[in-house]
Amino acid sequence: MTVLRSRRVFLPDEVRPAAVEFHDGRITAVLPYETDGVDLGALALLPGLVDSHVHVNEPGRTEWEGFASATRAAASGGVTTLVDMPLNSIPPTVDVAALEAKRKAAAGQCHVDVGFWGGAVPGNASCLPGLHEAGVFGFKSFLIDSGVPEFPPLDAAGLDAAMRTVDALFIVHAEDPALVAESSPLYPDFVASRPPEAEARAVETVIELARRTGARAHILHLAAADALPSLAAAQRDGVRITAETCPHYLTLRAEDVPSLATEYKCCPPIRGGQHQDALWQALADGVITCVVSDHSPCTADLKAGDFATAWGGIASVQLGLPAVWTEAHRRGIPLEDVVHWMSKAPADLVGLPHKGRIEVGADADLVVFAPDETFTVDASRLHHRNPVTPYHGRTLQGVVHQTWLRGEPVDGVTPTGRLLRREAK
Repeated sequence: MTVLRSRRVFLPDEVRPAAVEFHDGRITAVLPYETDGVDLGALALLPGLVDSHVHVNEPGRTEWEGFASATRAAASGGVTTLVDMPLNSIPPTVDVAALEAKRKAAAGQCHVDVGFWGGAVPGNASCLPGLHEAGVFGFKSFLIDSGVPEFPPLDAAGLDAAMRTVDALFIVHAEDPALVAESSPLYPDFVASRPPEAEARAVETVIELARRTGARAHILHLAAADALPSLAAAQRDGVRITAETCPHYLTLRAEDVPSLATEYKCCPPIRGGQHQDALWQALADGVITCVVSDHSPCTADLKAGDFATAWGGIASVQLGLPAVWTEAHRRGIPLEDVVHWMSKAPADLVGLPHKGRIEVGADADLVVFAPDETFTVDASRLHHRNPVTPYHGRTLQGVVHQTWLRGEPVDGVTPTGRLLRREAK
């Protein structure tokens, strides 16, 4: 039996002094602060974060990232559970054999618990029930080119057919290709080539499909304020649709991006301050429910060049909590809101009731966090595989002192993470 006590324990409904008791990997009691145990002093005790949007890339593109490096970085950032995207690995997770290849690659390497998304692509509708039965948490699709040829996009008819094939969560990269132009080398041109209207139009398409089929849909990495009114209206109408956004959209602004700083390239692009303000408001209003990383790293050479040619993806799985907390604190938003958006909300999205919360019966996934400490990001000292990130040189607020996975400290040396399967309803 182990007891950690803190004057700031982040429980599901309140923050208060408490002692958290755990045994055999599960929380067994939440007790008065005065209970004997390891005293964390002024450090806060948070639930382990759940990052439902991570590209691990192994097998096939393991030089970009891999399970050992991605999960070590995740644990260092307070993430105790991640769900791996079905691309950019080779093979992509579009059938059961590919899922088993993923699980084989991940086995014995993970420093946090790991689940898997399946992919919905042209021609694999018959594979979706088997993948769902095998334990994937849902199905990702693109409405626009994904950037890798082995994971082609679906059109509206294809997504409609997939949604009717299996009762599952469908997560969608929503940009309308008809409104996206070829990119030019400089950042302002890149942003202009993927306008907010492209997101808004594609979100409306997903809303209509979810309304028509009754399927449960989720908009990935929302960056454009233009999409929010239709999303909010659909939610009020009872359409089963949710949305997430990412630390880079909440903390970085287009007007501050140097014209050739390709470490900032991602799709949809980082937009201007008015979009950022609207995303924060949508989180406050509950229109957006989750903040997840969309950690999408690559080798340094693929980030070279300009915005017309560089790979689009932000490497940030280790930095999400301090990045978001830095901006939230500046805006007067309490840490408990940030913790909810990054722990319980994504756990609930994917159906992991024992993750992302400090309560009796939950996994003892815990984070010892210093909200007032600061540090300057050095990309070379981060744990993800390639030292490229737009946060390099930035001073962030909030330092993770220790991460516990199912009641044991994560040491970054001995992998103790488990491979998760969707829990049957």
